[in-house]
Amino acid sequence: MKVTIKDVAKDAGVSPSTVSRVISNTSRIGEATKIRVLNSIEKLGYTPNILARSLVNKKTKIIGVVMPHEADSLFSNPFYIQAMKGISIAAEKHKYHIMYAFGKNKDNELEAVKNFISSNIVDGICLLTTRKKDECLKYLEKNKFPCVVIGRPEVTDSSNILWVDNNNEETTKEIVKSLSLKGYKNIGYLGAKKNWTVSINREKGFKEQCKKEKIKSEIVYEGEFSRENGYRGAEKLCKNKELTAVICTDDFLAFGVQRYLTDKKIGGIKIIGFNNIDPLGNFGPKFSSVDINALKLGKEAMNLLISKLDGKNKENYKIVKAKLIDIEEELQ
Repeated sequence: MKVTIKDVAKDAGVSPSTVSRVISNTSRIGEATKIRVLNSIEKLGYTPNILARSLVNKKTKIIGVVMPHEADSLFSNPFYIQAMKGISIAAEKHKYHIMYAFGKNKDNELEAVKNFISSNIVDGICLLTTRKKDECLKYLEKNKFPCVVIGRPEVTDSSNILWVDNNNEETTKEIVKSLSLKGYKNIGYLGAKKNWTVSINREKGFKEQCKKEKIKSEIVYEGEFSRENGYRGAEKLCKNKELTAVICTDDFLAFGVQRYLTDKKIGGIKIIGFNNIDPLGNFGPKFSSVDINALKLGKEAMNLLISKLDGKNKENYKIVKAKLIDIEEELQ
């Protein structure tokens, strides 16, 4: 039989309202009484009803996480797994709970956001990506609903929309600069999801640094982050017989490039990806990749949002440092 707040009150010799105040950590309760109630809670195995408590203090301690429709391949994409892990670790630390919604398309994602807000079930919302002219962010801003997004939004001065990201533009500039210093003067850029702000920022860094270094460059975009699109993109880039390096905006694209170069027995082209997925698993030899630290992105996103919800927030964004894992340097 389920233990109720009345059972705890009876065991501790106090009123149910006193038990409720102890659970809410109200300062008006004496230390001896608090200890007695907590001992009874532990002894009886009582679990507070989160939704019932929310009617009293107007907080559910639940965060809604909207997964993008691109996360259909969730369990084959380590970025989403690591980001979700970081989100869960931070939420548990602050005694918050997570409720996930999975969008089948962009309209479905917006519907999930609307449902979360109208249901009054969540205190805040976390999005795992941001796009150009993002309808979810527009709706959240319009409703002044607390939100954090992994990715730099187009509008960064909102007090309601918090964000966490790598410095994608500067990271890509550093990669191009490093390649130039090593003698790579003809570089291809292979991207996907052209309307994602992460793609926009990485492409901007690539273009600007190539121009500065006087490097010959070519940009190719495919639809999704996949090995198949990486293969197709490599075929297009390799029409340039002077190509010396390819920067891919995701490791799945880089795997496809690697497979194409292997199949066509093309050597001497350096591959750099993003996300630092372990290529030794089922994907073959290593290549250089940028570790974006998805676990920390998830943690920092949740820490930012919860700080705002708890009235402790002093900043509206956080930059997580990315690091290029250069295989050539590791092997030396």
